[in-house]
Amino acid sequence: MRTGLSAEDLGDFLQRPLLATLATYRRDGLVLLSPVWFEWREGGFNIAIGRNDVKARHLRRDPRAAVVVAEAEPPMRGLELRGSARLMPQSLEVDRRIVERYVDAAEVDEYLAGLPPGVLVRLEPGELRAWDFPDEHH
Repeated sequence: MRTGLSAEDLGDFLQRPLLATLATYRRDGLVLLSPVWFEWREGGFNIAIGRNDVKARHLRRDPRAAVVVAEAEPPMRGLELRGSARLMPQSLEVDRRIVERYVDAAEVDEYLAGLPPGVLVRLEPGELRAWDFPDEHH
């Protein structure tokens, strides 16, 4: 396993429409893990969530967050980012870019029309850990 990599060392990995897992903290200190759609842009994650979503409530109270994205097939690249999330106003442009990564082109407008009012979660390094298994056979 190669470690100590940068996001750029992972090639097209963060452009793939993989699910990320977002970790936020509940009031009792336990972690909530949530699968989310994302985009990697300008050195950080953009994640669009509903304004009243439990994840948004957690982040308003405690901005600590982490995101992990990993592949299940070789070279099994992965990236984890931990830091303080910023909640920003909803961006329809960002919403569209994210949805276009995961939804068939013909369904994007309909999908966007059904989204609740939202916020944009921005998570930047922080602490970044990236890895892959380029030469290992499983």
